[in-house]
Amino acid sequence: MIDMISKEQFLIEHNRLSPLNLQTTFAGLTLFQITKKPLLKDSDWSLKLRIPLIIWLGTLPTVKEKYVRKSTKQEFKNYPETHNV
Repeated sequence: MIDMISKEQFLIEHNRLSPLNLQTTFAGLTLFQITKKPLLKDSDWSLKLRIPLIIWLGTLPTVKEKYVRKSTKQEFKNYPETHNV
């Protein structure tokens, strides 16, 4: 039997199991739900939907900042000095 869970629980579990580049946001799940309507006939989510979600995330254009979870790792960059030595 397939365990059905809420959208929020699905998001938490998917992001816990996925590497950073395949994690998503609630907005990303909503867009997935709209574009893949036949897979989601009701409001119940199953972890079996992770594979179609991962494939769908891979097909998104590179401009997907709104739908892909941002890394919590801080990046520091070295900028050239602007003062005279």
